[in-house]
Parts: sequence; C-alpha cells; structure tokens
Amino acid sequence: MLISIFMIGSMVLNGLSIRYDKEGLQVLNQQVLPQKEEWIAVHSPEEMVKMILELKVRGAPLIGVSAVLTLAQMAEHGHSLAEIHSAAQMLQQSRPTAVNLAHCIQRILEAKDESSVIRIAEQIFLEDAALCNSMARLGADLIQQEENILTYCNTGGLATAGVGTALGAIKEAHLQGKNIHVYVCETRPLLQGGRLTAWELQQANIPYTLICDNMAASLMDKGKIQRVFVGADRIAANGDFANKIGTYSIAVLAKYHNVPFHVVAPYTTIDMQCLNGDEIAIEEREADEVRGALGSFGKVLWSPDNAPVYNPSFDVTPGSLVTSFVFDTGVISSMNLYAAPKGFYLTIP
Repeated sequence: MLISIFMIGSMVLNGLSIRYDKEGLQVLNQQVLPQKEEWIAVHSPEEMVKMILELKVRGAPLIGVSAVLTLAQMAEHGHSLAEIHSAAQMLQQSRPTAVNLAHCIQRILEAKDESSVIRIAEQIFLEDAALCNSMARLGADLIQQEENILTYCNTGGLATAGVGTALGAIKEAHLQGKNIHVYVCETRPLLQGGRLTAWELQQANIPYTLICDNMAASLMDKGKIQRVFVGADRIAANGDFANKIGTYSIAVLAKYHNVPFHVVAPYTTIDMQCLNGDEIAIEEREADEVRGALGSFGKVLWSPDNAPVYNPSFDVTPGSLVTSFVFDTGVISSMNLYAAPKGFYLTIP
C-alpha cells in the first residue's frame, strides 16, 4: 500500500506519480514511460493544463489531485484567492469527461482564504490515497485463488494518489497470496495498458501477459479469463459509465462469455446530476494518435498523412453490463445507483 508522508504547514506528499515537498510540485511524465522515468517540476497552472492535455498527467483521480496541488502551490507562493479561483476555473476545463476534477475544483472554490486552499489540497491528496486503500481491499475480496484477470487502460498508482482503483484491487489480491495472473490489454491508441499498467505490474512483481485489445474475445472464448476489472472517469446515476475508449467492447464480450465485469471507482467519480450515459460529454483527441504513435521513441505514422480519423478518448458502457461497482464504501450490484442505501457511496473517510 502507498505510504504518504504528510506535514502540516510545509507540505510533503509522496505518491507513485506525484510528489510535493520543499522543491515544489513534481509529476512523473507518463508520456515517456516505461522507457524513461522523468520527473517534471510544475510551476504554474498553465503548465499543469498543458501536462494534462498532453497526458503527461492522466487518470481521473490524479488529474483532480494534481490540479488542486497546483492551486495549493499558488497559495504557498502568495497568490491571492481571486487569482487561485481564476486558475481553478481554467484547470477545470482541461478534461471535460472525468468528473473527479470538477469535484476537487469545487472544494477549492469553497475555500475562504489562501491557507484553506492549502489545507483542502492536502486533504484531497490524503483522501484519495485512503479511498484507494478501501477499494483495494473490497475489490480483492471478489478475486479468487489463481484467477486470470483482464484489465484495461491504467488504473493504478499512475492514475491516483494511492495504489489505484481497479489495479489497486489486483495488487492487493497479489499481496494476499492469491496467485493471480493479469492479462493487460494494450489500450489503443495511446497504449496506457501496454506502457503504464505493464510497468506497474512489473514494478510490483505481479505475473502478467500483454495482449492486443482484439485478443480479449479469443481468451474469453477459451475460458482463460475469470474476471474483468476496469476503472471509470464518470458514473451516471443509472450506472452507465464513461471510461477509456474500448471499455464498452470489453464489457460486451464479458457479458456474452459470462465473465464477471467489475468497475472500481471512488465516490468522486459518481455524478448524480448526470442521469444517464447520454449526458456524459466525450472529448475527442488529435488525429495523429490514431494515424500512428507518439512516445519516447518519437513520432511514427503508419497511415496516410491526411487519413480521416475518429478519435474519441472515452466511450460509455451501459450499467446493465456491469456485474458490480466497487466503491470506497462497499460493493453494489444494483444497476441504479439511486437504489443504494442513503450515503452508501458518499461517505468521506
């Protein structure tokens, strides 16, 4: 589990992909992993917006945490509350699909003074780490001995301030000695599974096999997948949820092959104002992400330079395809989140 170092007054916060200490805010550049581990100093909200858009910082929970730590750094450097609020609104527009960012920014906008901004940012970081620990324990309880688990995109410490959401549960099951094996979908077009999840599993010494996204059906048909674990960027009130593009396909395959499909997410991912998946805004990204690849190895194109491209960053999976949601407060199989006990998913540690 993540060990977070915390000191009131002068923040010292350590995560797998983000840290804040006397040197200021730094993030692990996820665009160049796994070939290179590069930490980048963040000096301004404009720089953070750029890093989020370039996916140097990514993952719904981590984006929210990174944004508020950027604002806390402004407060520590003497910026006014008005300047911080202006920067907060700019940061909130950087990624429209993930709701965690909006939740975190709203808490900052409610701050009464600059010192409150720092305190709230510290709380958000530590809360996210605690939420991850809770989800990891609850998710690991679903995993049986010697299961093969399929995961998609990256949902670990690179996407959160803690051990992760879906990948956090997998890590916990491994620590419990359940002798699991993980099949990692590469996750086109930006290969967050192949680059990031494989890197995290290797760091944790968890047995895994990397596969192309279109190999999942064949593995399920052969009975080699016992369970699917994914994360979420926004969960609507009826259980529909947005996640990395391709998640919907995995959910359909799991339903057809009777493979349990679990969504692991903290309460900050739930948007009760969003009635269903049709109301979730889906951002579209640069065409060259599909025409080729961009990473530490440089830019490679394998299509015509001007090939027309459709490149949504997320898709929406109907709640009816979900076996269970693993929240920080418990596991719920109901497809309608309104049916959950009052306060079930909104309990803040």
